[in-house]
Amino acid sequence: MTRDVGAGAGAGRPGEGRPGTGRGPGSGPARGAGADGGAGADGGAGVESGAGPDPGAGPDAVAEVFAALADPTRRRILDALAAHGEATATVLAAELPVSRQAIVKHLGVLDRAGLVAGHREGREARYRVIPERLEVTARWMDRVAAAWDTRLSAIKRLAEGD
Repeated sequence: MTRDVGAGAGAGRPGEGRPGTGRGPGSGPARGAGADGGAGADGGAGVESGAGPDPGAGPDAVAEVFAALADPTRRRILDALAAHGEATATVLAAELPVSRQAIVKHLGVLDRAGLVAGHREGREARYRVIPERLEVTARWMDRVAAAWDTRLSAIKRLAEGD
């Protein structure tokens, strides 16, 4: 894999890196980046983060799940994790047509949605599926479907004149 390093104006000059970042070339990993390249305290794929105390809490829980699952790559990552039980970003990248760095970013989105959790084993960050948010979302969808079934039955009765 090739990496485009130093592209753009000012690349390679001391103190001039990406505009607005305050980081120059060779300044090391971003704040919070771990040994595996995953993000940490600044909101990325935080290892040891889990889904919080109540993974189904809050009115936006279902919206977060839908937003995370809107991307087909994230759905494939979730499927691969479910098949493995637990895996590293490196293992997932080996079987998906996505770079390891992209996998880590997608895992961050899935983590924030409460769908996966990561933990450290030595230098590796291992991730696993957290099914509770999916169950909360499935229950919500069941309630919405039942409400629509009731409405459609009422419309049918009215249309048939019963």
